[in-house]
Amino acid sequence: MTWSENPETILIVGADRVARTYVADNLTADGYEVMEAGSDASARRLLAQTFVDLAVVDRALPDGDGLDLVRFVREGGEASRVDVDLPMILTSENASSLDRVRGLERGGDDYLSCPYPYTELRARVGALLRRRRRITTAARLRVGSLEVDALARQAWLDGRPVSLSGKEFTLLHTLAREPGRVFERKELMATVWGWSDGGSTAHRTRTLDSHVSRLRRKLSAHGARYVVNVWGVGYRLMDAAAPESVDVAELVA
Repeated sequence: MTWSENPETILIVGADRVARTYVADNLTADGYEVMEAGSDASARRLLAQTFVDLAVVDRALPDGDGLDLVRFVREGGEASRVDVDLPMILTSENASSLDRVRGLERGGDDYLSCPYPYTELRARVGALLRRRRRITTAARLRVGSLEVDALARQAWLDGRPVSLSGKEFTLLHTLAREPGRVFERKELMATVWGWSDGGSTAHRTRTLDSHVSRLRRKLSAHGARYVVNVWGVGYRLMDAAAPESVDVAELVA
């Protein structure tokens, strides 16, 4: 691997401290930033606090199966800021073909049977990260001075991070994929909350509107307005620095 000013971060999760340190030392020598966790619980805390590019997770953890951590990452949730598409390599001692199949079916991206040579792990890490870099490039969205990263589940305004809940981020990302387009309320309810049964109850409408209201407040900088309410229809995301091209009669403050 070539060294860079912003090395990719890898999380190593495993109960065996000696084995964990061996892998971490080798990855560090190859130019990666490395974090370690000795349990499922500590890994979840790290993932909630810090963005990582890839995780190597051993199945045998003191507080559960490594598959539980995979499920935690893949399911995400209302308040989760964990990247649901985080590349994850599972490992276990003397893994059978059934172990590997189950690991991949339940969300793992790769599976190694212990013991394995470090060179094989390094090759698999490199392959997954190369794929991630290609996806990351396409996953970054920009609308004016607002930037949205789908993989990191993070947004920046004027280069400063914006603290968003899980649903607030999903809502923003949905709008940012097609800036200027009006999204109907029922469409946002289906995309962000999974309410695709056609219902439009007062509770659901209030839930959407309250999330939009919080999102608008967080994106407001010096009076700038990004999320615009199109009266009686839904919402759109606009470049706050650009002249508004919508009919003022359609909008509510």
